[in-house]
Amino acid sequence: MTTDLERELEAVRQFESWLDGARAATASGDAGAFGALFAEDGYWMDYLAFTWRYRTFEGRPAIEDAFARTQERARLKGLEISAQRARPRLARRSGVDVLEGYLDYEVAAGRGTAYVRLRLDDPSGEPRIWIMLTTLQELDGYPSLVGVDRPKGREHGAGPENWLDRRLKERRFDDREPEVVIVGGGHGGLVLGARLRQMGVDVLIVEKNARVGDNWRHRYHSLTLHNEVATNTLPYMPYPQTWPAFLPKDKLAHWLEAYAEAMELNVWTGAEVTSGERHEDGTWTLTVRRSDGERVLRVPHVVLATGGHSGVPNVARPEGVDDFRGRVMHSSEYRAGRDHVGERVVVMGTGSSAHDIAQDLYENGAASVTMVQRNPTAVISLDPCGTMVYAAYTDDRDPVDVDLVQAATPYPILKATYQWLTRKTCELDKDLIAGLEGAGFRTDFEPDATGFHMKYLRKGGGYYINAGCSDLIIDGSIAVLQAAEIDTLEARGLRLKDGSLAEVDTLVLATGYQNQQEGVRILFGDEIAEKVGPIWGFDENHVMRNMWVRTPQDGLWIMGGALMEARLYSTYLALQIRADLDGILPAEGLV
Repeated sequence: MTTDLERELEAVRQFESWLDGARAATASGDAGAFGALFAEDGYWMDYLAFTWRYRTFEGRPAIEDAFARTQERARLKGLEISAQRARPRLARRSGVDVLEGYLDYEVAAGRGTAYVRLRLDDPSGEPRIWIMLTTLQELDGYPSLVGVDRPKGREHGAGPENWLDRRLKERRFDDREPEVVIVGGGHGGLVLGARLRQMGVDVLIVEKNARVGDNWRHRYHSLTLHNEVATNTLPYMPYPQTWPAFLPKDKLAHWLEAYAEAMELNVWTGAEVTSGERHEDGTWTLTVRRSDGERVLRVPHVVLATGGHSGVPNVARPEGVDDFRGRVMHSSEYRAGRDHVGERVVVMGTGSSAHDIAQDLYENGAASVTMVQRNPTAVISLDPCGTMVYAAYTDDRDPVDVDLVQAATPYPILKATYQWLTRKTCELDKDLIAGLEGAGFRTDFEPDATGFHMKYLRKGGGYYINAGCSDLIIDGSIAVLQAAEIDTLEARGLRLKDGSLAEVDTLVLATGYQNQQEGVRILFGDEIAEKVGPIWGFDENHVMRNMWVRTPQDGLWIMGGALMEARLYSTYLALQIRADLDGILPAEGLV
């Protein structure tokens, strides 16, 4: 009987044998030899290492063409099995037996890591690349100062200033201008700031709240993250092993505050960038309002990190709202159900925030809670279905290993995978879905049966992972109204088309957020906002629009996404900014 160790050693041997051929093919510089490493339907994805962009090449002709156009400048060499990543292993992906592993290498700009997935069923009888993701991980001159390479920290006889004196002075920016200003000190801004600081970039983070983490503290009282800590860990500073799987919002908020201190990030809290102007010399003027007055900064790079994928509330005003005598608030202003005890509350919307708020209101003694549904919503159970998307993230796997696997998913395979996953989750959740439909709540997993997570990637909303609210809808504890049933909003509540009146004390508009392009517009005006264009959602190349990459406006970058995406893509955004500061980032992608 073959043991696990024997299987592991055989996988390493097979991968090393394949690598010998890969070294010869890449060293030759011959595009045909490089293309022959791939299956006929193979994919080569590149994050900066060859193209300085996020690119996907499908099929041998496209792969050979891309290699021919980039290899001379990239100068790939030193292919080795990665010593820092998981060892090569046999696995089954999308119903296919594969051999997968990680490679380290050098390119002209620095050092990179690749994730390689080899098909073992190629007609040639030889392993062929099904998917390969090449990434740039370090720039020359900016090694990762972690572990054995960490700073020494000795300062005996260094002068009258100690570490704290220097930190306080550095944070004030009295004697210099920052190289990068990050607008927003949430998880995205902090993680990017930490990456840039490790690359020697002088960064200032401007956060309008009084404390780092307040963007989580000020959210509704009962909020808990819907995916587990293994998915949401931050770079350089993993969560304690004693922490719960699902993080309460305040626990995360405190951690972000501690993260900013531990990573020595320069954050101005209680400060707000009120306006910005672009100059012909390629710099920005930013006006920052603080409690002690205004400060005008002149910087080459600005990063907007003002929301996961959007930062400006979409405050839709229902017809008749001016006549309504009750209280109206956007979901971003909602704090706690205990503030609405005994009230009749209507929540307009059926996305994640709407569900969480409705449940919080019910559990804290609201007299009645009604959700108004405008569009069908994808709903799945938290367990087992909601956790399936992130199932690869476990406490015993390095999140960086998994990040590379997740990133190495070309759009056609991503779409097919989510269609398969949606079929599976709909079968597992058939009673949940039937119960919701029976209660008058419309569900939907379209437009192409890819389900909730593709809705997130495409538009940032339109779904709910059931943390209990769906059960309350099914048993009638929370009522559902379809928007088509409502005639208008009157002084005392909602007038329905059947003539009846649903009396309302408080109306919560869980109507989502505008595209982050509107945040650009508020700070920099119409011309720059239109030049940048929409943010988030796939572009024609199935890359996130204007996210984590050079935008059409030089010197303006966007940092967004959930905790997992912030950890993954902050590396590549930081590398691009550092490269641009050093004058080595091409104005256009190389392919």
